[in-house]
Amino acid sequence: MTEANDLYPKKGFNNVNRYKHQATYDVETIHNIVNHTPVLHVSFVPDPSTPLPIVLPMIGQMGLYPGDESGGSDDWKCYLHGYVSSRLMKLADDAVKRGEEGIPLCVAATRVDGFVLTLTPNSHNYNYRSAVLQGYGTIVDDVDEKIWAMQLITNSVVPDRYDNTRVPPDGSEMQSTRILKLKISGASGKVREGVPEDERKDMKREDVLDSVWTGVIPVYEKFGEPQPGPYNRVKTIPHHVQKFVDGENKEREKYAFEAAHKPAPVKRVKKDDG
Repeated sequence: MTEANDLYPKKGFNNVNRYKHQATYDVETIHNIVNHTPVLHVSFVPDPSTPLPIVLPMIGQMGLYPGDESGGSDDWKCYLHGYVSSRLMKLADDAVKRGEEGIPLCVAATRVDGFVLTLTPNSHNYNYRSAVLQGYGTIVDDVDEKIWAMQLITNSVVPDRYDNTRVPPDGSEMQSTRILKLKISGASGKVREGVPEDERKDMKREDVLDSVWTGVIPVYEKFGEPQPGPYNRVKTIPHHVQKFVDGENKEREKYAFEAAHKPAPVKRVKKDDG
């Protein structure tokens, strides 16, 4: 577990420059955003001679491997699931063989919680949660850590799913699967919750206030009723699956509606130059 008030330090490259009042460097908040985002977007430059980045959608999860707790938040890694022959895995392997720390990566996670409709198009917004991780990725070679990470990632999709399947992975599955772990150099997040917010000039116009609907449309991903597969022989939906669906649907809806009624984010007051 991360410690209360544990923060990622500002290092320049990870500083939030726009809407600083919505920025967060809180470790727990950032990890929570990453861990509750089904698809992470991982960017890297495959060829330094052609500096055009690639962005890949990947499944990942923040984790603290048992025995790595001494450094606190510094020992948390982002574990990413991939295939042995993927370009990203090969590049990470090559980087380590060259004596480098790993392949430089940027991982982004975003959740949208509401559409914020205001008086003018310019002030429309989203209620959202986003996080960005930056660091160096390396291949997990240790077998025990690899299995631990595979279990971590599987259970991030549906809790307790790993132990409710045919496990452990067999030899071919272990060979074909690779886990990339990101050692975090810096991280930041942004969170926007709350009601619409407009400029004073528009709030003073009665004609605009009388003619334009303002408010928030809550947005949340909803899970449908689990559907059996073509060769499924288990008649009853497993408890761990139904519990996950029901619990997540309630929690996501609750968060989106509560966020829609919170006060608008308070902008930080600029210091007097005098």
